[in-house]
Amino acid sequence: MFTNTVSHNTLRAIRFERPEHIPVFFWINPACRHHYPQEALFELMAEHRILFPDFDPENEPIPEPAPWERAGAPYTDAWGCVWETTDDGITGIVTRHPLEDWSALESYAAPDPAETNGMTKIDWADIKKEALKIRSEEKHYMASLEHGHAFQRLTYLRGYENLLFDMTDGETRLWRLIEMVENFSAGIVQRYLDVGCEMLCYPEDIGMQRGPMISPEHFRTYIRPIYDHLIRPAHEAGCLVHMHSDGDIRELADDLIQSGVDVVNLQDLVNGIDWIAANLKGRVCIDIDIDRQQITPFGSPGQIDKLIREEVEKLGSREGGLMMIYGLYPGIPLENVKAVMDAMERYAGYYS
Repeated sequence: MFTNTVSHNTLRAIRFERPEHIPVFFWINPACRHHYPQEALFELMAEHRILFPDFDPENEPIPEPAPWERAGAPYTDAWGCVWETTDDGITGIVTRHPLEDWSALESYAAPDPAETNGMTKIDWADIKKEALKIRSEEKHYMASLEHGHAFQRLTYLRGYENLLFDMTDGETRLWRLIEMVENFSAGIVQRYLDVGCEMLCYPEDIGMQRGPMISPEHFRTYIRPIYDHLIRPAHEAGCLVHMHSDGDIRELADDLIQSGVDVVNLQDLVNGIDWIAANLKGRVCIDIDIDRQQITPFGSPGQIDKLIREEVEKLGSREGGLMMIYGLYPGIPLENVKAVMDAMERYAGYYS
Protein backbone atom coordinates (compact mmCIF):
# COMPACT_ATOMS: atom_id res chain seq x y z
CA MET A 1 0.00 0.00 0.00
CA PHE A 2 1.36 3.41 -0.93
CA THR A 3 2.37 5.48 2.08
CA ASN A 4 2.38 9.26 2.10
CA THR A 5 5.43 9.62 4.35
CA VAL A 6 9.10 8.98 3.77
CA SER A 7 11.43 8.52 6.73
CA HIS A 8 14.49 10.59 7.50
CA ASN A 9 16.55 7.40 7.26
CA THR A 10 15.26 6.79 3.72
CA LEU A 11 16.17 10.33 2.70
CA ARG A 12 19.68 9.73 4.02
CA ALA A 13 19.94 6.52 1.99
CA ILE A 14 18.84 8.32 -1.18
CA ARG A 15 21.31 11.16 -0.60
CA PHE A 16 24.21 8.83 0.29
CA GLU A 17 24.34 10.32 3.79
CA ARG A 18 25.12 7.14 5.75
CA PRO A 19 21.68 5.91 6.80
CA GLU A 20 21.26 4.03 10.06
CA HIS A 21 20.14 0.96 8.12
CA ILE A 22 19.05 -0.06 4.62
CA PRO A 23 15.42 1.06 4.15
CA VAL A 24 13.26 -2.05 3.61
CA PHE A 25 9.62 -2.14 2.55
CA PHE A 26 7.24 -5.08 2.29
CA TRP A 27 4.02 -4.49 0.35
CA ILE A 28 1.11 -6.91 0.48
CA ASN A 29 -1.14 -6.84 -2.57
CA PRO A 30 -4.83 -6.66 -1.59
CA ALA A 31 -5.54 -9.94 -3.41
CA CYS A 32 -3.42 -11.72 -0.80
CA ARG A 33 -6.15 -11.08 1.76
CA HIS A 34 -8.37 -13.71 0.14
CA HIS A 35 -5.60 -16.02 -1.12
CA TYR A 36 -3.96 -16.53 2.27
CA PRO A 37 -5.47 -17.09 5.73
CA GLN A 38 -5.67 -13.67 7.38
CA GLU A 39 -4.35 -15.02 10.67
CA ALA A 40 -1.24 -16.36 8.91
CA LEU A 41 -0.46 -12.98 7.38
CA PHE A 42 -1.11 -11.22 10.69
CA GLU A 43 1.21 -13.62 12.49
CA LEU A 44 4.02 -12.90 10.05
CA MET A 45 3.44 -9.16 10.29
CA ALA A 46 3.53 -9.29 14.08
CA GLU A 47 6.84 -11.17 13.98
CA HIS A 48 8.51 -8.59 11.71
CA ARG A 49 8.29 -5.19 13.34
CA ILE A 50 11.03 -3.63 11.23
CA LEU A 51 8.88 -4.21 8.15
CA PHE A 52 5.57 -3.51 9.90
CA PRO A 53 6.34 -1.07 12.74
CA ASP A 54 2.77 0.17 13.05
CA PHE A 55 1.03 -3.20 12.82
CA ASP A 56 -1.88 -3.56 15.24
CA PRO A 57 -3.85 -6.80 14.84
CA GLU A 58 -6.84 -5.32 16.64
CA ASN A 59 -7.10 -2.32 14.33
CA GLU A 60 -5.32 -3.42 11.17
CA PRO A 61 -7.29 -2.07 8.20
CA ILE A 62 -8.22 -4.61 5.54
CA PRO A 63 -7.53 -2.86 2.24
CA GLU A 64 -10.40 -2.68 -0.19
CA PRO A 65 -9.59 -3.25 -3.85
CA ALA A 66 -9.50 -0.05 -5.88
CA PRO A 67 -12.38 0.34 -8.36
CA TRP A 68 -10.12 -0.85 -11.19
CA GLU A 69 -9.16 -3.94 -9.15
CA ARG A 70 -12.64 -5.46 -8.78
CA ALA A 71 -13.40 -8.68 -10.62
CA GLY A 72 -16.46 -8.66 -12.84
CA ALA A 73 -16.92 -4.89 -12.52
CA PRO A 74 -15.48 -2.96 -15.50
CA TYR A 75 -14.24 0.46 -14.42
CA THR A 76 -13.96 3.59 -16.56
CA ASP A 77 -11.23 5.95 -15.44
CA ALA A 78 -11.13 9.73 -15.84
CA TRP A 79 -9.61 9.41 -19.33
CA GLY A 80 -12.40 7.12 -20.55
CA CYS A 81 -10.28 3.95 -20.48
CA VAL A 82 -12.16 0.83 -19.40
CA TRP A 83 -10.36 -1.52 -16.95
CA GLU A 84 -11.22 -5.16 -16.25
CA THR A 85 -9.70 -7.77 -13.93
CA THR A 86 -10.44 -11.38 -13.01
CA ASP A 87 -9.19 -11.30 -9.39
CA ASP A 88 -10.15 -8.82 -6.68
CA GLY A 89 -7.09 -6.79 -5.75
CA ILE A 90 -5.14 -7.34 -8.97
CA THR A 91 -4.99 -4.39 -11.36
CA GLY A 92 -6.52 -5.47 -14.62
CA ILE A 93 -5.96 -4.36 -18.19
CA VAL A 94 -7.53 -1.71 -20.37
CA THR A 95 -10.09 -3.41 -22.59
CA ARG A 96 -11.42 -0.27 -24.26
CA HIS A 97 -9.13 2.45 -25.62
CA PRO A 98 -11.08 5.68 -26.13
CA LEU A 99 -8.72 6.90 -28.86
CA GLU A 100 -8.22 3.60 -30.65
CA ASP A 101 -9.63 5.40 -33.68
CA TRP A 102 -7.91 8.74 -34.27
CA SER A 103 -11.21 10.24 -35.42
CA ALA A 104 -12.27 10.44 -31.76
CA LEU A 105 -9.47 12.89 -30.97
CA GLU A 106 -11.33 15.92 -32.36
CA SER A 107 -14.03 15.74 -29.70
CA TYR A 108 -11.83 14.34 -26.94
CA ALA A 109 -10.94 16.32 -23.80
CA ALA A 110 -8.41 15.39 -21.14
CA PRO A 111 -9.52 15.22 -17.51
CA ASP A 112 -8.87 18.12 -15.13
CA PRO A 113 -5.93 17.61 -12.72
CA ALA A 114 -7.73 19.87 -10.26
CA GLU A 115 -10.33 17.12 -9.86
CA THR A 116 -8.68 13.76 -10.56
CA ASN A 117 -5.32 11.99 -10.63
CA GLY A 118 -6.45 10.18 -13.79
CA MET A 119 -7.79 7.08 -12.08
CA THR A 120 -10.05 8.48 -9.38
CA LYS A 121 -11.23 11.75 -7.85
CA ILE A 122 -8.77 13.79 -5.84
CA ASP A 123 -9.37 16.48 -3.21
CA TRP A 124 -6.43 18.86 -3.12
CA ALA A 125 -7.71 20.67 -0.05
CA ASP A 126 -7.59 17.41 1.90
CA ILE A 127 -4.13 16.64 0.52
CA LYS A 128 -2.87 20.04 1.64
CA LYS A 129 -4.20 19.42 5.16
CA GLU A 130 -2.57 16.00 5.20
CA ALA A 131 0.78 17.38 4.04
CA LEU A 132 0.68 20.13 6.66
CA LYS A 133 -0.11 17.59 9.37
CA ILE A 134 2.76 15.35 8.30
CA ARG A 135 5.23 18.23 8.34
CA SER A 136 3.91 19.44 11.72
CA GLU A 137 4.89 16.02 13.08
CA GLU A 138 8.42 16.55 11.66
CA LYS A 139 7.86 13.86 9.06
CA HIS A 140 8.41 14.08 5.30
CA TYR A 141 5.55 14.14 2.80
CA MET A 142 5.74 11.83 -0.23
CA ALA A 143 3.31 11.58 -3.13
CA SER A 144 2.94 9.78 -6.44
CA LEU A 145 1.59 10.27 -9.92
CA GLU A 146 -0.72 7.58 -11.22
CA HIS A 147 1.06 4.39 -12.25
CA GLY A 148 1.58 4.67 -15.99
CA HIS A 149 1.43 8.46 -16.18
CA ALA A 150 3.22 8.88 -19.53
CA PHE A 151 4.10 5.99 -21.87
CA GLN A 152 1.54 3.62 -20.42
CA ARG A 153 -1.18 6.27 -20.44
CA LEU A 154 -0.59 6.67 -24.17
CA THR A 155 -0.98 2.89 -24.58
CA TYR A 156 -4.20 2.99 -22.54
CA LEU A 157 -5.59 5.67 -24.82
CA ARG A 158 -4.46 4.31 -28.19
CA GLY A 159 -3.65 0.64 -27.53
CA TYR A 160 -0.06 -0.66 -27.35
CA GLU A 161 0.28 -1.80 -30.96
CA ASN A 162 -1.40 1.32 -32.31
CA LEU A 163 0.98 3.50 -30.32
CA LEU A 164 4.07 1.72 -31.64
CA PHE A 165 2.78 2.07 -35.20
CA ASP A 166 2.12 5.78 -34.54
CA MET A 167 5.73 6.25 -33.49
CA THR A 168 7.10 4.22 -36.38
CA ASP A 169 4.93 6.06 -38.91
CA GLY A 170 5.62 9.51 -37.48
CA GLU A 171 1.90 10.12 -36.89
CA THR A 172 1.56 13.88 -36.38
CA ARG A 173 -1.57 13.59 -34.22
CA LEU A 174 0.46 11.72 -31.63
CA TRP A 175 2.19 14.95 -30.64
CA ARG A 176 -1.14 16.51 -29.75
CA LEU A 177 -1.97 13.53 -27.57
CA ILE A 178 1.46 13.61 -25.91
CA GLU A 179 0.98 17.28 -25.09
CA MET A 180 -2.41 16.49 -23.57
CA VAL A 181 -0.99 13.70 -21.37
CA GLU A 182 2.06 15.73 -20.36
CA ASN A 183 0.05 18.83 -19.45
CA PHE A 184 -2.24 16.76 -17.26
CA SER A 185 0.67 15.20 -15.33
CA ALA A 186 2.38 18.58 -15.09
CA GLY A 187 -0.72 19.85 -13.32
CA ILE A 188 -0.52 16.99 -10.84
CA VAL A 189 3.21 17.54 -10.25
CA GLN A 190 2.79 21.25 -9.60
CA ARG A 191 -0.05 20.70 -7.14
CA TYR A 192 2.00 18.23 -5.14
CA LEU A 193 4.93 20.61 -5.11
CA ASP A 194 2.66 23.41 -3.95
CA VAL A 195 1.73 21.44 -0.82
CA GLY A 196 5.37 20.78 0.02
CA CYS A 197 6.04 17.30 -1.34
CA GLU A 198 9.61 16.18 -0.52
CA MET A 199 9.70 13.05 -2.67
CA LEU A 200 7.56 12.48 -5.75
CA CYS A 201 7.16 9.09 -7.41
CA TYR A 202 6.87 8.73 -11.18
CA PRO A 203 5.82 5.08 -11.63
CA GLU A 204 5.24 3.24 -14.85
CA ASP A 205 6.41 0.09 -16.61
CA ILE A 206 8.64 0.48 -19.64
CA GLY A 207 10.39 -2.90 -19.61
CA MET A 208 9.47 -6.39 -20.78
CA GLN A 209 10.96 -9.70 -19.70
CA ARG A 210 13.75 -9.00 -22.15
CA GLY A 211 14.38 -5.49 -23.36
CA PRO A 212 12.24 -2.36 -23.14
CA MET A 213 8.62 -2.08 -24.31
CA ILE A 214 9.67 0.69 -26.67
CA SER A 215 12.83 1.10 -28.75
CA PRO A 216 15.46 3.41 -27.24
CA GLU A 217 15.12 5.66 -30.31
CA HIS A 218 11.37 6.06 -29.86
CA PHE A 219 11.77 6.45 -26.12
CA ARG A 220 14.19 9.35 -26.59
CA THR A 221 12.01 10.96 -29.24
CA TYR A 222 8.58 10.67 -27.64
CA ILE A 223 8.80 9.72 -23.95
CA ARG A 224 11.99 11.05 -22.43
CA PRO A 225 11.01 14.68 -23.16
CA ILE A 226 7.89 14.09 -21.05
CA TYR A 227 10.05 12.82 -18.19
CA ASP A 228 12.43 15.77 -18.55
CA HIS A 229 9.58 18.28 -18.42
CA LEU A 230 7.88 16.63 -15.44
CA ILE A 231 11.04 16.08 -13.39
CA ARG A 232 12.56 19.55 -13.85
CA PRO A 233 10.05 21.44 -11.65
CA ALA A 234 10.43 18.84 -8.90
CA HIS A 235 14.17 19.33 -8.77
CA GLU A 236 13.81 23.09 -8.92
CA ALA A 237 11.61 22.81 -5.83
CA GLY A 238 14.16 20.61 -4.04
CA CYS A 239 11.95 17.53 -4.30
CA LEU A 240 13.52 14.08 -4.75
CA VAL A 241 12.38 12.00 -7.73
CA HIS A 242 11.64 8.27 -7.50
CA MET A 243 11.12 6.30 -10.72
CA HIS A 244 9.65 2.79 -10.85
CA SER A 245 9.57 0.39 -13.76
CA ASP A 246 9.09 -3.33 -13.98
CA GLY A 247 10.96 -5.30 -16.62
CA ASP A 248 14.31 -5.05 -18.36
CA ILE A 249 15.21 -1.34 -18.53
CA ARG A 250 18.98 -1.65 -19.02
CA GLU A 251 18.94 0.13 -22.38
CA LEU A 252 17.02 3.07 -20.90
CA ALA A 253 18.68 3.40 -17.49
CA ASP A 254 21.14 6.11 -18.56
CA ASP A 255 18.25 8.16 -19.97
CA LEU A 256 16.44 7.97 -16.63
CA ILE A 257 19.51 9.15 -14.75
CA GLN A 258 20.09 11.96 -17.24
CA SER A 259 16.47 13.04 -16.80
CA GLY A 260 17.25 13.63 -13.14
CA VAL A 261 15.92 10.55 -11.37
CA ASP A 262 17.29 10.25 -7.81
CA VAL A 263 15.98 6.74 -7.10
CA VAL A 264 15.47 3.94 -9.62
CA ASN A 265 13.16 1.12 -8.51
CA LEU A 266 13.94 -1.82 -10.79
CA GLN A 267 13.71 -5.59 -10.71
CA ASP A 268 16.74 -7.57 -9.65
CA LEU A 269 17.03 -10.76 -11.70
CA VAL A 270 15.42 -9.38 -14.86
CA ASN A 271 18.11 -6.71 -15.10
CA GLY A 272 20.84 -8.73 -13.41
CA ILE A 273 22.40 -7.99 -10.02
CA ASP A 274 25.91 -7.76 -11.47
CA TRP A 275 24.74 -5.43 -14.26
CA ILE A 276 22.99 -3.17 -11.74
CA ALA A 277 26.11 -3.08 -9.57
CA ALA A 278 28.39 -2.27 -12.50
CA ASN A 279 26.18 0.36 -14.11
CA LEU A 280 24.06 2.02 -11.41
CA LYS A 281 25.76 1.62 -8.04
CA GLY A 282 26.98 4.99 -6.77
CA ARG A 283 25.34 6.92 -9.64
CA VAL A 284 21.79 6.77 -8.34
CA CYS A 285 20.01 5.29 -5.34
CA ILE A 286 18.94 1.74 -6.18
CA ASP A 287 15.54 0.69 -4.87
CA ILE A 288 15.86 -2.98 -5.64
CA ASP A 289 12.65 -4.89 -6.35
CA ILE A 290 13.26 -8.38 -4.97
CA ASP A 291 12.49 -11.26 -7.34
CA ARG A 292 8.90 -12.47 -7.60
CA GLN A 293 9.35 -14.75 -10.61
CA GLN A 294 11.97 -17.38 -9.84
CA ILE A 295 13.48 -17.78 -6.40
CA THR A 296 10.81 -16.52 -4.01
CA PRO A 297 7.96 -18.54 -5.57
CA PHE A 298 9.90 -21.71 -6.41
CA GLY A 299 13.13 -21.68 -4.42
CA SER A 300 13.96 -22.71 -0.87
CA PRO A 301 14.21 -20.40 2.17
CA GLY A 302 17.97 -20.85 2.01
CA GLN A 303 18.08 -19.67 -1.61
CA ILE A 304 15.97 -16.66 -0.69
CA ASP A 305 18.37 -15.72 2.11
CA LYS A 306 21.32 -16.12 -0.27
CA LEU A 307 19.68 -13.90 -2.90
CA ILE A 308 18.94 -11.03 -0.54
CA ARG A 309 22.37 -11.21 1.07
CA GLU A 310 23.99 -11.13 -2.38
CA GLU A 311 22.01 -8.02 -3.32
CA VAL A 312 23.01 -6.24 -0.12
CA GLU A 313 26.67 -7.16 -0.52
CA LYS A 314 26.88 -6.19 -4.20
CA LEU A 315 24.60 -3.15 -4.31
CA GLY A 316 24.91 -1.62 -0.86
CA SER A 317 27.51 0.41 0.99
CA ARG A 318 27.91 2.15 4.31
CA GLU A 319 27.36 5.46 2.52
CA GLY A 320 23.86 4.46 1.42
CA GLY A 321 22.37 4.30 -2.06
CA LEU A 322 20.36 1.10 -1.55
CA MET A 323 16.72 0.48 -0.65
CA MET A 324 14.85 -2.82 -0.87
CA ILE A 325 11.22 -3.62 -1.55
CA TYR A 326 9.26 -6.83 -1.91
CA GLY A 327 5.75 -7.02 -3.30
CA LEU A 328 3.79 -10.04 -2.12
CA TYR A 329 1.31 -11.46 -4.60
CA PRO A 330 -0.72 -14.69 -4.42
CA GLY A 331 1.13 -17.91 -5.12
CA ILE A 332 4.20 -17.57 -2.89
CA PRO A 333 4.42 -20.37 -0.28
CA LEU A 334 4.01 -19.01 3.23
CA GLU A 335 7.36 -20.45 4.33
CA ASN A 336 8.98 -18.45 1.55
CA VAL A 337 7.07 -15.31 2.55
CA LYS A 338 8.57 -15.71 6.01
CA ALA A 339 12.02 -16.30 4.53
CA VAL A 340 11.81 -13.03 2.55
CA MET A 341 10.73 -11.12 5.66
CA ASP A 342 13.45 -12.71 7.79
CA ALA A 343 16.19 -11.93 5.28
CA MET A 344 15.07 -8.36 4.66
CA GLU A 345 15.15 -7.64 8.39
CA ARG A 346 18.40 -9.56 8.92
CA TYR A 347 20.35 -7.75 6.22
CA ALA A 348 18.81 -4.28 6.67
CA GLY A 349 21.50 -3.71 9.31
CA TYR A 350 24.35 -5.23 7.28
CA TYR A 351 26.23 -1.91 7.08
CA SER A 352 25.12 -0.51 10.42
